[in-house]
Amino acid sequence: MTLVKDPSIRRSAALFRAFMREQSDPYTCYELLARDAAAQVEKYVPLKGATVIDVGGGNGHFTEEFRRRGARAFLFEPDPAELLAHGRRPEGAALADGYLLPVADGVADVTFSSNVLEHVADPQTFVSELVRVTRPGGLLYVSFTNWYSPWGGHETAPWHYLGHERARARYARRHGRAAKHTLGDNLFAVHIGSTLRHVRSRDDVEVVAARSRYWPFWAHAITRVPVLREIATWNLLLILRRCPDDDDH
Repeated sequence: MTLVKDPSIRRSAALFRAFMREQSDPYTCYELLARDAAAQVEKYVPLKGATVIDVGGGNGHFTEEFRRRGARAFLFEPDPAELLAHGRRPEGAALADGYLLPVADGVADVTFSSNVLEHVADPQTFVSELVRVTRPGGLLYVSFTNWYSPWGGHETAPWHYLGHERARARYARRHGRAAKHTLGDNLFAVHIGSTLRHVRSRDDVEVVAARSRYWPFWAHAITRVPVLREIATWNLLLILRRCPDDDDH
């Protein structure tokens, strides 16, 4: 197993600053997130020449960064508005549902999903599809913002702690428009404890790392403490490795 050091304070501070400006300056935010995520992947597997499948990557910031690092990257995004956010479909991108990707079994060296799991109604089926398209021995990068995170309500956070409907009403009063996300429609209450139990119980993946995506210290340790992890982790990053098929043993 590859050991990866906890991220630095400087890195975490830069990510948090960009994250807090997501609504006003999304381009800068996602460019930084893309560079950081690709760097994290490269600590486990070389990207040059690798086939990367980006599931739910919006308009392609992550896909483009993987390509800059020499990967053959392909984007599958289910939301037409996200895919065409800049008036064009990114090269090598397709409109596709993450539950049923138009990809053959085991074609990806890396399957990548950043902040998508909280937007799907059936996270376990979604993870199974990510596993299916990853080759045996290949890597899966899955990160998500859990519901009890300070950012769990997304644009309505942290008022979601007082109830989602109350948080949406407050957002509408302050901004004069409805919030983008609605619990039970395009946002779901995904929790760290249940997600960790699920991936650890699977026989088709090995959990290489389960850590806070952004925090600088004890990034692994936070996720080991029940209750605390649901708030303090902020965003869970899972690095998974696809196990060999039975006929490969």
